[in-house]
Amino acid sequence: MSSSEPGSAADQIVRHFRHVLLWPLQLEGAHGEEVRRKPWRTLDDPRWQHPWRRVADEFTEDPQHFHERHYKEFVSFLPYVQRFLYGDPRCADDLPDGPLPAGPMRVFRRDDVQALRITVAPGDTPVRLAVAHVDLYFFFELDLILLNVELHAESLPLSTAQELLYRFGRAYPSGWDDAGQGLHNVHRAEWLGADDVVLSSSDSDARSRYLAFVCRNRAPCVGVHWAWLLQPLVSDHVREDGPLRYRQIEYHRMPFMAYLALEKPRALSREDFIRLGLVAHLRPGDPLPLNDPSVCEFEQRHCDDRYWSNSAAGPNTRFLCSGQSLIVVGEADCEFYRDAERGLLAQFRHQYFLLFLIAHFHRAALLVFSDRLAAAIGGLDIRRVESVRRFKRRIRANYALFLGFTHRYWFPEISERGQVQSLFRRASTQLGNDALFVQVKEQVAEMNDYLDSDSARRQSNTVVRLTVVTIFGLIGTISTGFLGMNLIAEAEAPLIDRVNVFFFVLILSTVLTLIAVAKSKRLSDFLEELSDENLSLRQKGRAFLRAMRPGGDRGAGAG
Repeated sequence: MSSSEPGSAADQIVRHFRHVLLWPLQLEGAHGEEVRRKPWRTLDDPRWQHPWRRVADEFTEDPQHFHERHYKEFVSFLPYVQRFLYGDPRCADDLPDGPLPAGPMRVFRRDDVQALRITVAPGDTPVRLAVAHVDLYFFFELDLILLNVELHAESLPLSTAQELLYRFGRAYPSGWDDAGQGLHNVHRAEWLGADDVVLSSSDSDARSRYLAFVCRNRAPCVGVHWAWLLQPLVSDHVREDGPLRYRQIEYHRMPFMAYLALEKPRALSREDFIRLGLVAHLRPGDPLPLNDPSVCEFEQRHCDDRYWSNSAAGPNTRFLCSGQSLIVVGEADCEFYRDAERGLLAQFRHQYFLLFLIAHFHRAALLVFSDRLAAAIGGLDIRRVESVRRFKRRIRANYALFLGFTHRYWFPEISERGQVQSLFRRASTQLGNDALFVQVKEQVAEMNDYLDSDSARRQSNTVVRLTVVTIFGLIGTISTGFLGMNLIAEAEAPLIDRVNVFFFVLILSTVLTLIAVAKSKRLSDFLEELSDENLSLRQKGRAFLRAMRPGGDRGAGAG
């Protein structure tokens, strides 16, 4: 890292720092039809005491509290995206705390967490970050939640900010060093409440706990401070009770956004920007992989420089997008950049956050669909009728849900604003959302085509069996009904005799019909061979004996 020129990354101060985490998690199936469609309803159950409260969006509050930044956020998106984000005012939801616009997204918030205290490495001075909010996003008919945590601080060294971006936001340690400290994560993270009371603390040094959990459950163990933050939701691999159970979808590194207001952003070198833009994957201080395409083509792949001006009077704002991260770097002395109502800071917290949320929501939802299809295949046992029926129900349900996702949630375009749409497309492309959508769509279509072909095959077999039964029944019908012939003239017999004859014929006909149905596959093979003019009478006779023999000829039947 270059430190020779004044204002370089080595001595830069981040005058205002924002760190926004977004953690997608998969929900396990909840009980009840209404709960499955609206998973947030489980938090309304009075059995569960929790700090989460439902957030009524700004559009339903007093107009005196509706700010210009909310208005600008709303008009930045296309109408169908607005309906997804804010609901449709033409219909209301039957909520216990009053009507809200009926939209497919619900937000819950907890206010008990006031700050976060982080110790990057043993012996370091702790860094305190204020908590702007902790939110939980639910989605209609989807087994998916997004945890959102927004943090901010003033006057941090840029090197400290980079360490926080790289190390904080990991669900569990990826390993341990010789001293037993977790690798790639902060040494200690503490959620603070009122008066800086410690509510929960990380346990990345509890090596034995993580090892034992993975050994028992074949699943990663979520850190104590993250598990506490999500309560009363619980991990699917623990024995605790909770209204909903969750598990990871992707890697333990949470996607994040960052806002950095620097005194001299143009003093940063290309290497400094590469380290910032790729901080989700590149540890600060490590040598740059110079042959990596992400490094060689850094500006083309990861930079949006439409507001990165060479002029001293320019806005000097640069957007760095790597899919897993979206980082905005700008000039702290620029009034527009620091304006929390009309400037870049307001846009970062509203428009840019929502486009980042939509991109990662798309990817998480598609991965959930793919996982559910794999689980349906994994639970299929073709030897068990109930397993086959359950498999068909799951595939049909996934097919219907994917159709709903495609028409309700899938947005190739979200805005007419050039930069909003450009950043969304850049993030979606780097996340591989379009290719993943095509892949999942093909998987769902293949599953559905299999069910359709299987149903058609079963219907065809049924028609064949009914045709065989009809042919053999026709022989008896013609034989006994020829010219109205009555083989047994019991028309004048006493009633009891006629009833006995009726039930005798009924039972005999039923038995013969059931035998014909049971042997319909073999009989259909026999009829096919009987119609073959190339076979001799002896061969046709052997075919009839095979059809009548108990057990039959399995080879012939299969053919």
